[in-house]
Amino acid sequence: MLKHQKLQLQLKPVAMALLIAGFSQAAFADQYSDAAQQWANDEFVPSTLSQAQQLEELQWFIEAAKPYRGMEINVASETITTHEYEAKTLAKAFFEITGIKINHDLIQEGDVVEKLQTQMQSGRNIYDGYINDSDLIGTHSRYGQVVPISDMMAGDSKDVTLPTLDIEDFIGISFTTGQDGKIYQLPDQQFANLYWFRADWFERDDLKEKFKMEYGYELGVPLNWSAYEDIAEFFSEKVKTIDGQTVYGHMDYGKKDPSLGWRFTDAWLSMAGAGDKGLPNGLPVDEWGIRVEGCQPVGSSVSRGGATNGPAAVFATAKYVEWLQKYAPPEAQGMTFGEAGPVPAQGNVAQQIFWYTAFTADMTKPGLPVVNEDGTPKWRMAPSPRGPYWEEGMKLGYQDAGSWTFLKSTPLDRRQAAWLYAQFVVSKTVSLKKTLVGLTPIRESDINSQAMTDAAPKLGGLVEFYRSDARVQWTPTGTNVPDYPKLAQLWWQYVAEAASGEKTPQQAMDGLAAAQDKVLQRLERSKAQGACGPKLNEEKDPEFWLSQAGAPKAKLANEKPQGKTIAYSDMFSK
Repeated sequence: MLKHQKLQLQLKPVAMALLIAGFSQAAFADQYSDAAQQWANDEFVPSTLSQAQQLEELQWFIEAAKPYRGMEINVASETITTHEYEAKTLAKAFFEITGIKINHDLIQEGDVVEKLQTQMQSGRNIYDGYINDSDLIGTHSRYGQVVPISDMMAGDSKDVTLPTLDIEDFIGISFTTGQDGKIYQLPDQQFANLYWFRADWFERDDLKEKFKMEYGYELGVPLNWSAYEDIAEFFSEKVKTIDGQTVYGHMDYGKKDPSLGWRFTDAWLSMAGAGDKGLPNGLPVDEWGIRVEGCQPVGSSVSRGGATNGPAAVFATAKYVEWLQKYAPPEAQGMTFGEAGPVPAQGNVAQQIFWYTAFTADMTKPGLPVVNEDGTPKWRMAPSPRGPYWEEGMKLGYQDAGSWTFLKSTPLDRRQAAWLYAQFVVSKTVSLKKTLVGLTPIRESDINSQAMTDAAPKLGGLVEFYRSDARVQWTPTGTNVPDYPKLAQLWWQYVAEAASGEKTPQQAMDGLAAAQDKVLQRLERSKAQGACGPKLNEEKDPEFWLSQAGAPKAKLANEKPQGKTIAYSDMFSK
């Protein structure tokens, strides 16, 4: 009776009238089918599925949802365009098609992690599902609080797992797979940090000629940090003004703020080459400088076999500080991530080595100084240049993969209903449209669709990047990091010391490495992470580790080799 009362309150007036009049269940099925037809016609276009295939997939949701109709489910995600579309449009569609009401809360990324941690620690169900960055894969796979997606699909949620989910179509599944081979999270959206540049300026004959005279090679997309530095110097100190406007060869941010940590944990050290070879993350030493043996983290400091304070990491930190001070707008040193993000769109920045593709939609708005009258961008994105310590076979940059995460503390029926919603918002019926709205692709089939080909000219290289072999070198934080929330909060505090000049890059990274080792030591003592928890190496003379192959790597005699560039038209020739 209570279930019917809830249903009466939530369904459309027509359905309420049918219920009161005693119409058969077939009438309700017709209502949900009609809703599916309408959404497929009006909203879920384009799709990689035919409309007949879409309706078949949606009919599966209608049937699978029957035991959960009338339930009200709570999920949370950070606030980005993709999740706004889910919360405002797809949650409504899901309700009308299934009868399950979804409260999709949009909150700050830090709040998502806080709520998740609170639920893990207290066992109290706060949300029935989270879209949580796969950066926590090392955390989720060690604490035993997350229900692996692969277990759900094969076990208690097998009957509510979409037959056409097609896990192999997701380009980020390796990011959400733990050390044990289980899939812990389901990717919902992805975006990378890439190189961004003013293609219109780079194609100007006068600037190309001047650059060639100054540096002896062609102005183009930099392949290494040496070329990036030369180009930064060129625009900031040689060109100085374009069309009467002061221009800068670099953009970054340096305010002491938690967002400063993202600048580094989001793979700044991997770009320089601090870690080991291996995809999606270096082994045995990852881009955070954490060494693992088997599945156990054994240290961050060079003295324990880590690389957080090794020569490559110190070099990367020194270049971050130097470029920020020399080549970025003066106000950049006092900016946070959020404040710095819109600056390139203002039209006075020539390039940015570290730029999130999540900004693509904001950078293509009509009327911006960086957008042509026909709506095409004056800028392009491309794979980032690599530092002197980088070697073939290493990751080269960061890719965010916000992914569905379910906790054991959530009651089974609520978790299953939330699992249905999670599958709905990533299903082939809706995923291509969602990709075009938020520009955060998750499926191979969507990336290779005709719709993405048609959209490509206005997206500045996004489609070309995701269709290229290069994309596999852009990955999130991996399994070497045993407790992302605890360790990530250390980074901004120590990086800020270097950015402000309070400490040298070496001193700052020494402090960070020591702080990380203390956290690892506390985790080891707690034994909360089981067999894959940390077990610190005894300290040794750093030279013991620096003299061996791989990370930590000994200091190079020449950290600025000859600059190398490539024409943008040749970037994605494969």
